[in-house]
Amino acid sequence: MFLRVAIILQTVALFTAPITAGLLLSSPGGRTLHSVSAYGVFAAAVLSLVATILVWRPGGGSSRPILPAAGFFGLTLAQIALGIADVKTLHFPLGVLLFGMSVLQLRQVWTARRAHPAVAGPTS
Repeated sequence: MFLRVAIILQTVALFTAPITAGLLLSSPGGRTLHSVSAYGVFAAAVLSLVATILVWRPGGGSSRPILPAAGFFGLTLAQIALGIADVKTLHFPLGVLLFGMSVLQLRQVWTARRAHPAVAGPTS
């Protein structure tokens, strides 16, 4: 449940980033809003990575989602660095890639949850 919420937040944060990027190009306060959305994406990526580790280690779940979560976190750091360096030719496509990866992670978590429903206790 916690992992699902973390990835939903991550996807929503990534969805807002291009909106604030448009504001960055069209309004004076856009830079601040885009910076806030970048912090949100970073926080969501950290939360997602921590949730993935918690599902695996103490939760006894699969370690399989850790590599995509760690890769996503690394790409998020690269995205932030490219944004700060103002390298738009790589910053834009990497943002699209991150959003696609987040949607795929969300789909994987959502379908894995349905494929393994909670075991019901004995009925009386």
